[in-house]
Amino acid sequence: MTAARASAVRRLRGLGNISWLTSRQLDKLAGALVVSSVERRGVISEEKNTNGSAYVLLSGVARISCRNRKGMRTLLMMVAPGMIPGFPPQVIGIKYDFRCEAVTNCQVGTIALEKFIDISLGIDSEDFKRMATSYLGRWDLVQLRCSNFMSCTLEERLALILLELSEHFGIRNGKGIRLTVHARHRDIAELVGASRPRITEHLIMFERKHLISRNRRQLVVNRDRVEAFLSQAHIAIDDVALRASAS
Repeated sequence: MTAARASAVRRLRGLGNISWLTSRQLDKLAGALVVSSVERRGVISEEKNTNGSAYVLLSGVARISCRNRKGMRTLLMMVAPGMIPGFPPQVIGIKYDFRCEAVTNCQVGTIALEKFIDISLGIDSEDFKRMATSYLGRWDLVQLRCSNFMSCTLEERLALILLELSEHFGIRNGKGIRLTVHARHRDIAELVGASRPRITEHLIMFERKHLISRNRRQLVVNRDRVEAFLSQAHIAIDDVALRASAS
């Protein structure tokens, strides 16, 4: 194995959602990937021209968005280095126009999906399920978020998004989790489904309540306090429902 190939294999092994491939499979994958650079705000892939390809984000941060019912593009999820989630199957009569684009300068590896599956055929059934989960991503989280948001206040929706971001883009920072990606108020507003000014207002309130803090302009999420806040909110809702049923 050449030094360049060994370096490529080490990079792939460091990507959480494909690190379970064997060294031999990683070596084959490293040789099969077509690597390209995508500048910030550049398009990595679109629903209309994926051409049966799979994409691996080797470095940088990406985002997946779609059109909402008003035709405006809205943010669905942020993507960390690893296999980029494939777009969901098309729904008859509805056009989402899914797109994956670079938030920062990115390096992306592209491979035909059939080739990727061929390289991975030696894995057992459990690992195959993990591969499928890596390719499909966590669209279940998006679905759950949308369904749960219907009964949540803005504060609760914001708290849920902060927990999700800290799970995928956070590193331990004292008693909190520091986000490694710049969390713009506009992006958080799209994820939560609110206006940017309202999100700014609530983030200030969260900071006063010590649910979040700042570290050199980076957001630090106090997960324990945020989870406690959500638990108290749910208890309050349950109490209201209990009183209503008893009356």
